[in-house]
Amino acid sequence: MPNRDIDEEKRATLRRFAALGAASPLAGLGASGEAEATSDSTSDARDAIVGYVASTPGAHFSKIRDDLSLGTGETQHHLRQLVDDGVLVFRRDGDYKRFFPADRFSEFEQVALGYLRRRTPRGMLVALLRDPGTSGAAIAERLDVSRATVSGYARKLDDAGLLSRDGAYAVERPETLLTLVVRYADSLGPEAAALADEADSLIRYEPRDGADD
Repeated sequence: MPNRDIDEEKRATLRRFAALGAASPLAGLGASGEAEATSDSTSDARDAIVGYVASTPGAHFSKIRDDLSLGTGETQHHLRQLVDDGVLVFRRDGDYKRFFPADRFSEFEQVALGYLRRRTPRGMLVALLRDPGTSGAAIAERLDVSRATVSGYARKLDDAGLLSRDGAYAVERPETLLTLVVRYADSLGPEAAALADEADSLIRYEPRDGADD
């Protein structure tokens, strides 16, 4: 016998994200020929995926499937159709496909969000945004990982254009990274949420010489 509580929880989750998806300007695009024949449950699942990706850009297939409690085939079908219809795009990240709303993020932002979805790289970037110049050893201690792990990810972040290793570690385009962390802090974990709370103190305004009084 199916567990009614689990079914209700799944429906509530789908409805919550479907509301976000239905509000998306891209939600009505694609599959127009099938609109009348589409069941409410199918529409809810599709809209939920759109809403979920809008609020969790850079999520990979398994994350989308598991968080929305969808079947593997169901998730594959809807993602494929949403990509074909131009509602979503994806970027390959090793073994993952990471999904994004179409025409919303630059290549740099997509790469950044992919790394922000990984625990150790996210911790490194957050640490450096909060305290520029933090040493690799200090980051390793803070994240409870080995120094070699930090060095390995630093090399990958450097190759991806997110980090400079010229001397001390330094985040590239910190304003963009901080904006992404603040905007999607709720889906990036407690360290990102803590940084978002401190964002105002991390942004400094320095007037240019000769600026009007």
